[in-house]
Amino acid sequence: MSITETRALRTALPPEEPSIPQRGTGRAGYWLYLLPGFALLVVIVIVPLVWNLALTFTDWRGVGSPEFIGLENWAAILVDEDFWTSFVNSVWMVLAMVVVPTVAGLFVAAALFDVIGRKFGGKLASFLRATYYLPQILPVAVAGIVIGWIVRPGGDGALNQILGLVGIPPVDWLGQMPSALIVLMVVLVWVQIGYPVVVFMAALQRVDPELYEAAELDGANWGQRFVAITMSIIRPEIFVVTLTCTIAALKVFGPVYVITRGGPAGSTLVPAYYAYQEFFTKRDVGYGATIATVLTILVVIVSIVFVRVQNSLERKERAGL
Repeated sequence: MSITETRALRTALPPEEPSIPQRGTGRAGYWLYLLPGFALLVVIVIVPLVWNLALTFTDWRGVGSPEFIGLENWAAILVDEDFWTSFVNSVWMVLAMVVVPTVAGLFVAAALFDVIGRKFGGKLASFLRATYYLPQILPVAVAGIVIGWIVRPGGDGALNQILGLVGIPPVDWLGQMPSALIVLMVVLVWVQIGYPVVVFMAALQRVDPELYEAAELDGANWGQRFVAITMSIIRPEIFVVTLTCTIAALKVFGPVYVITRGGPAGSTLVPAYYAYQEFFTKRDVGYGATIATVLTILVVIVSIVFVRVQNSLERKERAGL
């Protein structure tokens, strides 16, 4: 060994200690930072969930002591036509809040990023993105008032006034089917579409522009670039948007409460609003808790299915299948 190497070994610094304590050294201190979040989880989520589940086995009007009735609420829900109607209507909510906004938002985000952003600059694309997202931050009550003014029956509604200019008689938009359901679905699409646009545009930021340029040089048109490059790269975000929008569609409440109140004749009734009616209008807390519990179970099942499908596709992709 040379003299230089010997001196280097003698003057070598001791190994640097890890900045994060290792297993068995000072771990108790980190649990203190988890306690506030865990306490909130217990108070806000776990305790109400357990209490709600316990109420499903009782007959309670909100005052006095709950009366234990076993599985009567669960048996009644199986033959409740309004309950099943509310879940059938949830299919329309999924169409309005998941399918249409996700598909339309994907194309809009790709157009803003790949077409408008490249030809007119990023500022215009950002402005249009904010415009699409604006209904997301608009209070539901304000949106309901505006929509109610537009579709007001008789000659006072803005939409009926416009139709009157071309000789079409006034329409009671919220008082009959299928116009009430169509109005509600249009409002839900209008409110929801901004969320996928923002998420997809953020995801497109990590797409290498050289991929688009190479595909364009090879003669690929916009649609071919969209399918081959865009959709394959932002597939995780598509799963996230689809899952979160599906959960929002299953538990939608605000727009139904503000615009249609479940009418006419239950044609726009959804599980969350039906549970609200049982809780606060009919004061049948036990039955309302049963509806809410079924809805919770459905949301959990949908979430598990989405996560499993996404993990399966990711494993196949890593395996090169």
